[in-house]
Amino acid sequence: MDIAALISKYGFPIVAAVGLGYFVYYIWVWATKEVQPILDEAQVTLIALIDRIRMLDNDLIRLNQKLNTVLQLRGKEITEENKQELIEELQKQQEEKPKPKGFKYK
Repeated sequence: MDIAALISKYGFPIVAAVGLGYFVYYIWVWATKEVQPILDEAQVTLIALIDRIRMLDNDLIRLNQKLNTVLQLRGKEITEENKQELIEELQKQQEEKPKPKGFKYK
């Protein structure tokens, strides 16, 4: 049957409601079968990235505390130039130490 015959038999509102119902069903199936798995995978990746950012933030806080402690022990005034020199020195010391094994992400 063509659409004109369905409209003449059942009326436009009924045919439009059935058509929109099918459209909603089609979108629902598409979203649950194709979009949801991709979103789940992206969520796992996002959580891994957030964990890495937190670890880096903690490392920066610890490095800043070490830097301030070293400057206070040496009795130097804390300036940006001193900070940069000491940051480079502390980074060299950190590179010399063996790194602990951490979590591996995909």
